[in-house]
Amino acid sequence: MSGKVVEHDERTVAVENAGYRWAYLLMSFGLLVDVAVRGFVAKQSSWDLMALVLAGGLVTTLYQGQKRILGRRFALGAILTMLAAALVAFLITAIR
Repeated sequence: MSGKVVEHDERTVAVENAGYRWAYLLMSFGLLVDVAVRGFVAKQSSWDLMALVLAGGLVTTLYQGQKRILGRRFALGAILTMLAAALVAFLITAIR
């Protein structure tokens, strides 16, 4: 052995990426909860915060699409999510 210490290998990259994923999920869902509370409880508009959530998802999707790692399963999930969101938005609008 050469005595050199490896400070950054595949395992550390995987752990870092997992940490970034958890942080992204926490921030995104935290913002979504904040938007919901402001909208339903405080009756305030939170489009600026919702734009941050959407922009974060868009940046991630564009980057992964550029690297060609998105597949049919992602497309199906994205389409189903959009349809469910549209249905929920319609129901909320119809109730008010």
